[in-house]
Amino acid sequence: MSEFEDEHLAALEGELSEIRGALLNDTIRILGPDEPVCVAAAVTVKEAVARMLAAHRAAVLIVDGEGKLSGIFTERDVLTRVLGPGLDPGKTPVGQVMTRDPDALSLGDRVAYAVNRMSVAGYRTIPLIDGAKRPVGVVTVNHFIKWMADLFPEAVLNLGAGDVLKRPSQVDSG
Repeated sequence: MSEFEDEHLAALEGELSEIRGALLNDTIRILGPDEPVCVAAAVTVKEAVARMLAAHRAAVLIVDGEGKLSGIFTERDVLTRVLGPGLDPGKTPVGQVMTRDPDALSLGDRVAYAVNRMSVAGYRTIPLIDGAKRPVGVVTVNHFIKWMADLFPEAVLNLGAGDVLKRPSQVDSG
């Protein structure tokens, strides 16, 4: 290997080490979670969807009278639990079609744990709560993608579709 290739390989190993470290050490706080949009269980699906659209959110969090998280209602729920079965969004309370007692994380949980929960359970949106179980934020798959894009080497991010990352000796200099 040439000296240039050795330097390139060392730089690549350093970047991979940085990615591993970030995945294991960064907390969800670094993802820049969205402010939660919270509604009561009695709110209609139509109103919940209107709130989601107004805030550009993929979900609303349902809270009880004490402000504690009791459910989540997502874009997917609109399709599978409301429109699919033919329910009237203007008459159906969101509490009837929400996911009750959803898994929730805290701002101090590790990114790796959140990625694991999303992967294993198939979540695209995860509520964040404080110690009193009150919503403090929401993270989505998009938050993780943006975070990962910031960690990857520029060479990987600039690859075109079907391109292969090449070592310096493989690059055509002509």
